[in-house]
Amino acid sequence: MLNNIGLPGLLLIAVVVLVLFGRGKISSLMGEVGKGITSFKKGVNEGTKELEEEAADAAAAAKDVTPEETDKV
Repeated sequence: MLNNIGLPGLLLIAVVVLVLFGRGKISSLMGEVGKGITSFKKGVNEGTKELEEEAADAAAAAKDVTPEETDKV
């Protein structure tokens, strides 16, 4: 269905949307979309860093399995 929409069809849709909503409304909407994308990327990066830190902590804990030596007197 969407394979038949060419450049003229997309331009027509863009003009209709611009007429219906106005330039200001579309501009503010795109700004909100941009903020949402930025927030999503930030969340993904923070989640990735958190997982890497947990993996590093788990690896460090797994390597340190030797019992502590106590003074035998």
